[in-house]
Amino acid sequence: MAYALDTLRLETLIAPVAKATEILTRLDERLARSPVRDGFVERQHFADAAAALWLEGELVHLEDLVLHDAHMDVRAPTHELTRAHAVLRARRQIFARAPEWALGSDGLRQLTGRSGGVAPSESGREGEGAFGPGVEPDEPGEADAPDPLMEEFAAIDAVLERAAKVLEGGAMPARKEPMSQPDRPALVYDLDWDEDARLAEWRDVLADTRELPAVLRAAILLEAWSEIEVLQHAAWLGPLLVGALLRQEGVAAGHLAGLHLGAKNIPRERRRARSRSDRLLAFVDAIQEAALSGLKEHDRLVLAKSQMQRRLRERRASSKLSDLIELVLSRPIVSTGMIQDRLKVTKQGALNLVGELSLREMTGRGRFRAWG
Repeated sequence: MAYALDTLRLETLIAPVAKATEILTRLDERLARSPVRDGFVERQHFADAAAALWLEGELVHLEDLVLHDAHMDVRAPTHELTRAHAVLRARRQIFARAPEWALGSDGLRQLTGRSGGVAPSESGREGEGAFGPGVEPDEPGEADAPDPLMEEFAAIDAVLERAAKVLEGGAMPARKEPMSQPDRPALVYDLDWDEDARLAEWRDVLADTRELPAVLRAAILLEAWSEIEVLQHAAWLGPLLVGALLRQEGVAAGHLAGLHLGAKNIPRERRRARSRSDRLLAFVDAIQEAALSGLKEHDRLVLAKSQMQRRLRERRASSKLSDLIELVLSRPIVSTGMIQDRLKVTKQGALNLVGELSLREMTGRGRFRAWG
């Protein structure tokens, strides 16, 4: 194992870990009874996805990400924008599943997009071979005479299934290759980079830290993911898995911690320090910053909702103004098209509803208008 846990300087870590745990728990308890919990969670997904690309040196505007998610892009999406949307889909998928799903074999296999490198599931059916259960490759019959038409139909069904999962908000599922992983282009991938072995090493750290406090364990796993460099082109997945761990441990049971947002407030010199203890302290502070920013955002949303709900007095029960309030709270920006699509109103009806709430104009345009 690459990480010797017996050399941890607990005397320097215990106080920051306790403080970060207290703030994170306070945020989760406040969200458990909050009227804006759903809107807060959605906003966190968007903000954390944009922060993930920011940490990699790429700028993705939050407004563009919201419009791209709603299939209402005002310009051709960039490569950075599509990557940020992949982070957004992965966060939604992790939060929609059971807390223990992301760190299980099936969850890791689907999130990393790999059929190998992860222990098989409990069903035990993954090693039955390319010809299915009960059929050996050297047996006569259908294995020797495959039906080309059936193979084409099976390929079409697989493409449709993958597309449906992506449109439902899930991450891109792994392709089912019959024999092995497809060859990766050497121009894009380092062929000597063994992601399966690196992922197994990180999972060893996950297993060996099981007895440690949740926040300290999360900081160690963040530092281990950064040092091992598990995935070549998906470094953003590590903080999402650690956020799933905090949710599984009950410290952040009601939300998926925005660890990218927290790390954004920590100088790069601290996150990449030479000393391992300094790096661990930086990641503990990142968890604390994520909780503090969450508390501020939650209080801001509660205040905004209380102010907007004053407009609902003496309104008809069939008014769609309350639906617009929920939409505004769940998105950093809303456009005329998004209001029309969600509330099923005309363009003029959407403009009238926006005028009653006195939302802040974001674009200043005439043809394409958006509010925050």
